Amino acid sequence: MIRELAIYEKAEHEVRVTEEQLRDTLFRDHPAAFAHIAEHDGEVAGFTLWFLTFSTWRGVHGVYMEDLYVRPQHRGGGHGLALMRELAGICAERGYQRLEWAVLDWNEPSIGFYDKLGAVRQDEWLKYRLTDDPLRRLAARRD
Repeated sequence: MIRELAIYEKAEHEVRVTEEQLRDTLFRDHPAAFAHIAEHDGEVAGFTLWFLTFSTWRGVHGVYMEDLYVRPQHRGGGHGLALMRELAGICAERGYQRLEWAVLDWNEPSIGFYDKLGAVRQDEWLKYRLTDDPLRRLAARRD
């Protein structure tokens, strides 16, 4: 399903994760990330992958939803809402005060879905990322 999501997001060429990496990340003694699966009639309909964050302003953990994906044939069936509700429930149960994520600016169906949930866009924040060569160059800098 990760590959399906990457195809949907026009970024299949960026997928590098292996099954072994996922297994280690999700099922070790202290997982680095967590996943939830939505099923419909015994078939996997969608998933969400998330990890903990920490807010220095609020002084508590939050949840960052890295991915939410529902297979096309299952969209509109409430699976995305159920997955989001599960994450919101985790936040409420554990006293976490933020549930955050990013969405591609062209993904109108998802933007509409999130807007209907009452989510607030954080347009004043610009998202940055270092990967590959720029990340290695920064790590090697000694100035």
